[in-house]
Order: sequence, then C-alpha cells, then structure tokens
Amino acid sequence: MNLSLKTIAAIAVLAAPLSAHFQTIIVDKSVVEQGDKSTITLRYEFTHPFEQEIMNLVKPTDAGAFIDGKKISFLGSLKEIKKGALSVWSASYAIKNPGVYQFYIDPVPYFEPAEGKFIRHQTKTIVNAFGADEGWDEPIGLKAEIAPISRPYSILAGGLFEGRVLYKGKGAPDTKVEIEFYNEGKKLNAPNDSFVTLVTKTDVNGVFRVALPLDGWWGFAALIDDDETITREGKKYPIELGAVLWLKTESYK
Repeated sequence: MNLSLKTIAAIAVLAAPLSAHFQTIIVDKSVVEQGDKSTITLRYEFTHPFEQEIMNLVKPTDAGAFIDGKKISFLGSLKEIKKGALSVWSASYAIKNPGVYQFYIDPVPYFEPAEGKFIRHQTKTIVNAFGADEGWDEPIGLKAEIAPISRPYSILAGGLFEGRVLYKGKGAPDTKVEIEFYNEGKKLNAPNDSFVTLVTKTDVNGVFRVALPLDGWWGFAALIDDDETITREGKKYPIELGAVLWLKTESYK
C-alpha cells in the first residue's frame, strides 16, 4: 500500500496524543497573613502544565483583579518575559486591605490548526488576604468561569474540590472538565498518557467534584463550545471557550 506524504502526516497527527492546553495564573502565595510580604507576584503562561511545554502567549485582552465587586485592570503594567522565542507574562500587585482577591486573565484567542478551532481560556485564581473569608464563591462576570463550592485556598492534598461551571452566568450541564497538575521541574512521570490530563463532567447543575492527591497547583478547564466564531483567512472557525481555575493544595506539616 502506497501512502502519500500528506496521508502519512494526517495519520501521525491522529495517532499522537493531543495534550490539553491550559492558560495559567500561578501566584507565589494563595494566602497572605499578618507579617507576610503583601505583594503578590503573578505568572501567566499558555502551556501544557504536566508536560511543562509552553506556547507563545501574546499580550492578553485583559488581566487584573476582582475585589469588592469591582475589577482592577493590570493590562498596562504587565511585563513580558521571553523564553527563547516564546513569551510569558508577569505582574505584581500590592495587597493593602483584607479581602478575597480573584485574579483573572482573558487571553487573545489562540488558533489551533490541529483541532480547527480557536482557544480562549478565561482564567482565574483566588487569594485570601489577612483573614477575610467572604466572596471566594462569587462569579466575577466572565462569560465562562468556575465558581468554587469548596473554599479554593485551603484544599488539603488528597481532599475533594467541588466547583460549578457557569456559561453566561448559568450552570453548564454535561460539560467536560479537564484537570492537570502543574508539574514544575517535570519531577513526576505519568503511568501512561491518559494520566496526563484527567477528565470529568459536570452534572445537570453544572457541578463537578474531584479529589486532588498531590501537593501543588491544579488547573481545571471546563470546555464549552462558544456561540461566537472567528474568521481566519476567509473561513469561520469555532471557539473553544474555557472556564479555567487554578488552586493550590497543601499538606499539614
């Protein structure tokens, strides 16, 4: 049987495992207590978290913090960091008052030719400052987001996290949620490819539950077919809208 180079290339794409894309927000601390340095450092990447393979991240559409019902934009103060030819971004924010701070990013949609669609992952992480403990479960008005049901900054390794996926402010039923561990330093190896990206689905109310066995950062990406499209080179492509949340698990010492 003679196969064309084009056919061989197509078979190779189908045979290769498709790693999950994740927009990240990683902060240096998820809880700020009295006596701590109160400036939060944020790192924004577009990456395969477990495999630690970054992709280029152009300057986002928006990035900032949601506190006391208001959004504060960081867009003008983002710093670009080059990793070879690729870009990641960082920001700093000085926390002065008690509160629950929801940090977010809305990236420019990324075109994925292998999947024939654009990827737009609206992403957030949540920081508690100086003992305030109200507002961590509040949506911040993103088109797609995960509203925590479990408090997102005190999850023990091995504990259960529960969240609700919202699309346009309403629960998103039967929605796939991809889960990945941020494998910093590539210290861990997966038993096989199916363990790189874990998967669950939401119930009829948009709620999902998952146990988190390891200390460290975990990302949850609820994937929704958006009602918008983007035109590229005269053709309309769908948008995979991701509601993404990052949280850190820890253990008693």
